[in-house]
Amino acid sequence: MATVTITESAQEYLAGLLAKQEVEGMGIRMFVSTPGTPKAETCIAYCKPGEEKEDDEIVEYAGFKAYFEGRSLPFLEDAKVDYASDKMGGQLTIRAPNSKMPKVTDDSPLEDKINYVLYNEVNPGLAAHGGDVSLVELTEDRYAVLKFGGGCQGCSAVDITLKDGVEKTLIERVPELAGVKDSTDHTDTTNAYY
Repeated sequence: MATVTITESAQEYLAGLLAKQEVEGMGIRMFVSTPGTPKAETCIAYCKPGEEKEDDEIVEYAGFKAYFEGRSLPFLEDAKVDYASDKMGGQLTIRAPNSKMPKVTDDSPLEDKINYVLYNEVNPGLAAHGGDVSLVELTEDRYAVLKFGGGCQGCSAVDITLKDGVEKTLIERVPELAGVKDSTDHTDTTNAYY
């Protein structure tokens, strides 16, 4: 069950917005884009009948239904949606303390497990050299394509870091991963750290 709190004032505000859309059965859909990363954003969108997804968790509120994206549920834990009126009209605020830092479980998607290890274990070590690494994509054959940034870009030791450090750590923590590949062009040495 989603542990998202939508305050009474936010429910009234959202119900009012939905009524203006004049679409029978229109609800809201809440999800986190790029969950588990520093770029995570918690989003609320209109959800017309038929736009809900199979794994959505549905919650009935007074005046509308809310659909919480199944994949986003761990990232939405303890989230709060509030509405405060002010002289300018008012503002809807969303606080989702777990959007960037998920509670990863054995059932979590592979991408979430990889991001969790990268942001909690790998990047703190690379930060000492002004570097970072992020997941670009996960291939069908379960290879993580990684992008090195900051001081890692152009660093001559990045291949060693990739194989002996990052890949070793990721495979240790995420055994279902086949390996890692690098997407970074190491010929650009503009930010390199030596």
